[in-house]
Amino acid sequence: MSPVDALAFASIDWSAPWLAPYRGPGRRVAGHIVGRGAGVAEALNLEADPRVPVTFVPPPAGTPEAYEAFIARTRQVPTRDNLHDFFNGLVWLVFPEIKAHLNRLQAEQIQNAGGVAGPRRGPVRDALTLFDENAAIVEAPPMLLQALTRRDWRRLFVERRAEWQRARVTVFGHALLEKLMQPRKAITAHAWVTCCEDGHGQGEVATLEARVVAQLTAERLAGKSHRPLPVLGVPGWWPANAAPAFYDDETVFRPLRE
Repeated sequence: MSPVDALAFASIDWSAPWLAPYRGPGRRVAGHIVGRGAGVAEALNLEADPRVPVTFVPPPAGTPEAYEAFIARTRQVPTRDNLHDFFNGLVWLVFPEIKAHLNRLQAEQIQNAGGVAGPRRGPVRDALTLFDENAAIVEAPPMLLQALTRRDWRRLFVERRAEWQRARVTVFGHALLEKLMQPRKAITAHAWVTCCEDGHGQGEVATLEARVVAQLTAERLAGKSHRPLPVLGVPGWWPANAAPAFYDDETVFRPLRE
């Protein structure tokens, strides 16, 4: 691995709030890459526990098989030596049940299409890919979720700001994690919402996984259930959002169109 590549992994700011679920294993995997010169696939395998149902391998040469179908058939994840695939592998380590469920749904859709992943993915596969790449899972009380759905940003982030103590946002999409390496105000997640009436925003990972897996059906995915969420608007995630005027920027915090 070249020094430039190693520098990219060494520069990850693990104190960033969106990296909280990944901090422990992420530091260890990055340590194997930076300290030992391990490839990303090797480093991920060193930290995978028995819950992880896949292994990580260098991309196979010359295979025409669809990426998702290859994973479903071999239980191997092709992994390049870059940050994008590093974060993908890290999500597998931390949320293996959700990742495996997404892969099962992708494989079912490919099988339903005759076993061939054609140029047109269809609404369910598109939604699955969007979730995998750019989702943030939002656990919050009903009032916050209603404001998010209505894109009532002032109510969501200013008037009801105290209620975020009972909420949790988990960045799941690996492309989103990669984008957040260079934070900017306009970075927007596709939020997948789940209600927590009792304010259990700090629940266990296993509980979160079970809830999300139960919700992630082909029917709901085809219905475009995501909401846009500018992630640096989450209270406590970016110093500038302590000022209410931060949310007045309609190029980022866009109102809901009638």
